[in-house]
Amino acid sequence: MSGAGRAGPARLATLALLTCSLWPARADNASQEYYTALINVTVQEPGRGAPLTFRIDRGRYGLDSPKAEVRGQVLAPLPIHGVADHLGCDPQTRFLVPPNIKQWIALLQRGNCTFKEKISRAAFHNAVAVVIYNNKSKEEPVTMTHPGTGDIIAVMITELRGKDILSYLEKNISVQMTIAVGTRMPPKNFSRGSLVFVSISFIVLMIISSAWLIFYFIQKIRYTNARDRNQRRLGDAAKKAISKLTTRTVKKGDKETDPDFDHCAVCIESYKQNDVVRILPCKHVFHKSCVDPWLSEHCTCPMCKLNILKALGIVPNLPCTDNVAFDMERLTRTQAVNRRSALGDLTSDNSLGLEPLRTSGISPLPQDGELTPRTGEINIAVTKEWFIIASFGLLSALTLCYMIIRATASLNANEVEWF
Repeated sequence: MSGAGRAGPARLATLALLTCSLWPARADNASQEYYTALINVTVQEPGRGAPLTFRIDRGRYGLDSPKAEVRGQVLAPLPIHGVADHLGCDPQTRFLVPPNIKQWIALLQRGNCTFKEKISRAAFHNAVAVVIYNNKSKEEPVTMTHPGTGDIIAVMITELRGKDILSYLEKNISVQMTIAVGTRMPPKNFSRGSLVFVSISFIVLMIISSAWLIFYFIQKIRYTNARDRNQRRLGDAAKKAISKLTTRTVKKGDKETDPDFDHCAVCIESYKQNDVVRILPCKHVFHKSCVDPWLSEHCTCPMCKLNILKALGIVPNLPCTDNVAFDMERLTRTQAVNRRSALGDLTSDNSLGLEPLRTSGISPLPQDGELTPRTGEINIAVTKEWFIIASFGLLSALTLCYMIIRATASLNANEVEWF
């Protein structure tokens, strides 16, 4: 099949493409830039001279948070009814702020409610910043979304670092934290714009391929129709030529009954009394029931390939199908019918068998691939082509869907979360 035939139908591919290309709003947010947070933590343990200091490099500012530096003491929520509150989602969440502390930072765990609720509750108690640690140990911080929280700074860190800080707070150890703006990070993965560009390019390619495919089939249909018209003209001319050819009945004593006379080159049988024979302009003799189907198909002598249309002056410019192979199956059926009809009018009971042409003087016949396709064969071929085309189009669309899904999954590292 040609390259046009493998292009794939645009309708099928476009439908699958549009179905797979429905992109959630959060993926668009994930394509936005974010800022890292550089966090220095100072732990002053009682009885220890020098304070313990460590740094957190993988913090990330919230999408709606001011990108500013802040410093303060870290506080965790007070227990509620004797149960530790790490989430900050309960309306009864409280923080014990020492009187001498002017700026403090709330430490909360991710989960159970939205980031906005956690940050707003801490802001209600006058926290200058909120540090939220993740609730999944193997997951990196995400870019939080918390519109409407005002000027309070919101940062997310990993679960491991968050629980390290929380362990000190649970022992009533003072923890100081400094948050500074780190690096501006552009999107690391595919953006929505990139995916839209890929999708549009794919659709344009499918449209161009489909246009070429349509052109290919139009040309093929035009060629088939023109060939059928020529075949019909050739058939009509062949019938007219056959009607003008000489026929006679073999009688006892005719030269055709001589044992040394050539056999019929079609059925490879000798001529017998009362056989009806057809004499061609080239003087070659054949059984009428054998040669008529051949002449209807090819309008040439089976022996010398003489064009009987030109020899009889009938449509001299119409080319015969000299290079078309002898369709043995159709000829066999036609000969059997004609032979039975002819024998019904004759006294001879001899049966007539058909075998492939084996006469040494006959040139080799072309292969079966050169046969003129029949209408059913053309329909089967077209059906197979469309099946392959549809399969290719569907496979192309599914491949694009797979690329989009993989791109979506890869955005998890930069994912914008609401809670």
